[in-house]
Amino acid sequence: MTDIDIESTLDLASVLAARWADPDRFPVGEFDRAEHFYQQRRRHDAALLVVREKAAALIRTWTGHESRDVGSFGLGLNLEASDLDLGIGYPAEQREVLVAALAGHAVFKGERVTRFPAADFSEGAPATTRLVFAFTVGGVEVDLSALTVEDFAVACRMLDDIEAHMTERERVAHTWVKHLLRSSGRMQDYAE
Repeated sequence: MTDIDIESTLDLASVLAARWADPDRFPVGEFDRAEHFYQQRRRHDAALLVVREKAAALIRTWTGHESRDVGSFGLGLNLEASDLDLGIGYPAEQREVLVAALAGHAVFKGERVTRFPAADFSEGAPATTRLVFAFTVGGVEVDLSALTVEDFAVACRMLDDIEAHMTERERVAHTWVKHLLRSSGRMQDYAE
């Protein structure tokens, strides 16, 4: 799965409890391993950027909407060069039009509930959904999420905030924690 031996003394339980990977709390030597791993992941970025541009052009042609990277690659947190996650804002009342526009171009993967970490649904606020499609460009799987226009705006603001404030050291730390969780089979923790 990777060219890096999994050798870690990081306390994953405390990282998960804090819900943040603080690079300053990494044990001696751990951050160096994390940084090496991170740099190995970045060697695929130029090729993924080309694929993302091609995928965005296809989405624009098929839907008439501009897409945005809503996944880990857009934030420099991806583990591999095997997939991209792009999103568009699309009026919920016109979803049938979107499904028809993507027919023959992308496979419909399903309708999924959209959740934002800070959202509070306890007061009866209705959850919204997004449609998820998949297609391949240059051997890379591209997932396209069609969010409501409002949800897409919220997602873009959140991603802009993360992009503006997350340091490279924090990106290294978070990518390393994702890698450790996935490599140890902790898929539920990895997904969260």
